[in-house]
Amino acid sequence: MSTVEEGILQAKDNIGLNEAVPGKQEMEKPMSSPQTIIERLEWGEPGFTIIDVRDRETFNEAHIQGALPMPIAELVERAQASIQPTRQIYVYGESDEQSSQAAAQLREAGFTEVAGIQGGLATWRNVSGRVDGRSEQGEKVVSKGAYNVFDRLKEHGEKKSKHHNPVL
Repeated sequence: MSTVEEGILQAKDNIGLNEAVPGKQEMEKPMSSPQTIIERLEWGEPGFTIIDVRDRETFNEAHIQGALPMPIAELVERAQASIQPTRQIYVYGESDEQSSQAAAQLREAGFTEVAGIQGGLATWRNVSGRVDGRSEQGEKVVSKGAYNVFDRLKEHGEKKSKHHNPVL
């Protein structure tokens, strides 16, 4: 085991994150909850790609942080050119219907691990997912966890503690 892996495991132990890591079982469902995806990111194990299938102007206005813009009309061609068919992919669009349609297109093209993000960008925002774009500039302060896995794990532990032990 490398020192980086050991450091991550030690950090998880130090902040009490002992529950199971969300992961591959989520890809077996046609739609995944934003909360599950955010938990994967907070664990520091983001071995997946998020694709936004809305038009470019809408994407530029606001999108899930780290999402790739691939308008639905170009989706299959662009995905085949840049993503491995076995890569875990989450897609979202203007509606759950568009997200499901995009996921189906990718599956038909040979991508094996594809799920839509239920509720799209609106639900992602509602569960405090990170968002980028013109409409987000100056509104949100980026935490240390956006760039550092140890800080992200600490933030996740603190958020879980608040959720499990609410102040009365």
